[in-house]
Formats: sequence, structure tokens, C-alpha cells
Amino acid sequence: MNLTDTTIKNAKPKAKPYKLHDVDGLFLLINPTGSKLWRFKFRFDGKEQSLSFGSYPAISLKRAREKRDEAKTLISEGINPSDHRKAMKMTGELARANTLEVMAREWLIHKAKQKDNSGGFAERYVKDLSNRLSKNLFPYLGSRPITAITSPEILKMLRKIEARGARETAHRTLQTLGQIYRYAIATGRAVNDPTAPLKRDALEPVEKGHRAAIVKPEEVVGLLKDIEGYQGSEIVRCALKLSPLFFLRPGELRKAEWSEIDFENKQWILPAIRMKIKTQDHIVPLSTQAFGILKDLHTLTGHRQFLFPSPRDWKKPMSDNTVNAALRRMGYTSDQMCAHGFRAMARTIMDEVLNIRPDLIEHQLAHAVKGPLGRAYNRTAHLPERRKMMQQWADYLDEIKLNGVKPGAMVIQIGERVA
Repeated sequence: MNLTDTTIKNAKPKAKPYKLHDVDGLFLLINPTGSKLWRFKFRFDGKEQSLSFGSYPAISLKRAREKRDEAKTLISEGINPSDHRKAMKMTGELARANTLEVMAREWLIHKAKQKDNSGGFAERYVKDLSNRLSKNLFPYLGSRPITAITSPEILKMLRKIEARGARETAHRTLQTLGQIYRYAIATGRAVNDPTAPLKRDALEPVEKGHRAAIVKPEEVVGLLKDIEGYQGSEIVRCALKLSPLFFLRPGELRKAEWSEIDFENKQWILPAIRMKIKTQDHIVPLSTQAFGILKDLHTLTGHRQFLFPSPRDWKKPMSDNTVNAALRRMGYTSDQMCAHGFRAMARTIMDEVLNIRPDLIEHQLAHAVKGPLGRAYNRTAHLPERRKMMQQWADYLDEIKLNGVKPGAMVIQIGERVA
């Protein structure tokens, strides 16, 4: 039944709050104090939510219906009206606007709410990203309508960042801005992405250095716990858990096939064609921990070709950025940790903390280790010692994850130390 002004004016307070319903989710909440508050109930992503439109008579019946219709329009475009309002409030806008800052903050809220699903951001990363945008982007382009911003304007802003020596920040800002524009296009607030022409050769290249890696045992503890608590896809979680145990190159891990896993002999044989040095197969002994994770993963993807199939096409492996994206979701920036960094983590701690022979580590890293006569060792070289090493490494990771880092604990000597 449609509400009328007469019905609303005649509504008297009762001992408990009650509702007068209009249509399409709009209702008036009558409180015992006599206040009459407009509310709009709606569903978004399968969840029931509500939005406040103010009080009657400051907001008339006609205006409340207009607000309801505006909210319904946003919902039809895939936009949560509650998120849009929060973004507007954060920028101090009093009326609906389409500025870059409003869009960026709405996008951040959207990504934060996705943290339990694929593609979302951890709270720590959202905060870091918000600070970065507030410093580098909003002061220059934040108040501009998102559809009016041009590629030259963006480049001018990025040049300011480069001028202070922050080349990598400039590249990251461009990347983030592109994500914001893709969100704006998907939700019907933009048609073109002006960042697209700038993604090749417009910025000074970032000087390449060592890949980011966590190598301090006390920091590894936090990373292992974060991986254990990862809330995304279980398949990606398995890839994260296996990354420190195997410390392979990211491409070698993500393209793993079930036909390569030898459960009977507890080893994984990677064919030479998939190795960086394509001269021979590579053997990865399976620790008890790795064996268990692979068994669990087998129940999920064992009927497929790949251990880690793409969610979009199971005939292909997961994206080369999947593990890195998961690390970002957990709050680790590209300066702190990357998928390739698990190799440096293992190499450093095994050598400096566990006192494992460097040649054994190099063999397991699939580096080109040569013998006294200058010939490369074959794939089975020192395999018994490497089996022990892989189990000791897995036990060490379990120990520090459970009990933290204790001085002098879990120091291992496998074979004779090479000077």
C-alpha cells in the first residue's frame, strides 16, 4: 500500500518502534520519541541492507521516493548505494558527484568488502593504498570529474612524482588509477580509460634490483601465519603454503601438472622443458608437510591437468600474478615480498641460520652447480641429503610458525659444511 502525507501526519508514537511501509523497500520508522525516520531496505550481493534518507517532514514523502529511485538506479548499475554514500561523505561532497576522489574511495570500499573473496584487499593494504592516493593523486586530480580527466593531465601528475625520485611510486599510481577507471567503466560512470596510452614508455623505467623477499626468521613467522589464515581460494592458499616449502620459480610452481607428482616415491619430477636451465629434469623431494598439502589439493584439482588451474579456464594454469596478488591481499607490498622471494628466503635462512651446505641448496634451487671437473651434476646428485634437507626445512618452518624464533633453535647440519 502506498503511503500518503495524511497517513504519515496522523501516525502517533507507540511504546515500541513500528514501521509504515511504502513500496519498493521504502518505509517510515516511527519511534516512541515521536521521530519519523525514512529507511530504504534493499538487497545487494545477496545480502539485505538498509539506507537512511533522513527524517520526516524535513524529507517529504515525494523526496524520499526520489531518493529510493536514485538508490535503485545505482543498484541496477551494480553499485552499492551505501558504499557510494560513504565515499561521498569521505570527500565532503554534499551532493552526488562523479569526481576521481569519490570514485577512488568507493573503489577502495568495494575492494575492502571483498577481502573474503577473490580479488579483495586486506585492511592493511587498503589503508596503505588510501594513504598513497591521498599523497600522490588526490591533491592534483581528486576534485576533477572522472570523465573529464585526460591522459596529458595524468602524465603531468605522474611526472611530479618522478621528479622527486619516486619512479616506482609513479608506476604504482598509474596502475592503481587504471584499476579505478576499470571500476568506473564497469559501473557505468566512465567510458574510456585515459591511463591506457601511458602504460608503455610514458614513464621512466624502474631500476631493477633484487626481488623483494622476507629473509629475517622473525618476519617469516608473520608471513607463515598470514598464509595459514588466508581467506581466499583454497587452491591459491595451497599454492601459498607450498611456495616456501618448494622455493621454486613462480612459473615452475603454477604450471605444475599432476602427472609430474610421484606420490609413491614422495617426489615431484619437473621435466627439463619447464625449467629455466632446460638440460635435465629437476627432482623436488616431498616433505611430510608438502605431501599432506598435495593430498588435500588432489581432492580439489586431481581430476584436472594442473595442480593450480585457472578459475576462468581449467585447461590452463593459474595466472602468473596469482601468488603475488594474494600477497598483496594479505597486506604485503611489492617492496616487501613477491612470489620469487620465497627462493631468497630459503637460500638465506638455510645458509645463515640452519648451516646447510650451500651446494645442496643450490642443487635444490635448480641452479647450474658444477663438480670439480666442471661438469654439471645430474638431477639425482646428493638426492638422499636433499631429501633430509627438505624435511628439515619444512620442520623448521613449522617450528617457528608454532613457537616463534628462539635463539640457537633448530640449527641443522646436513653433511659437511662447504667453506
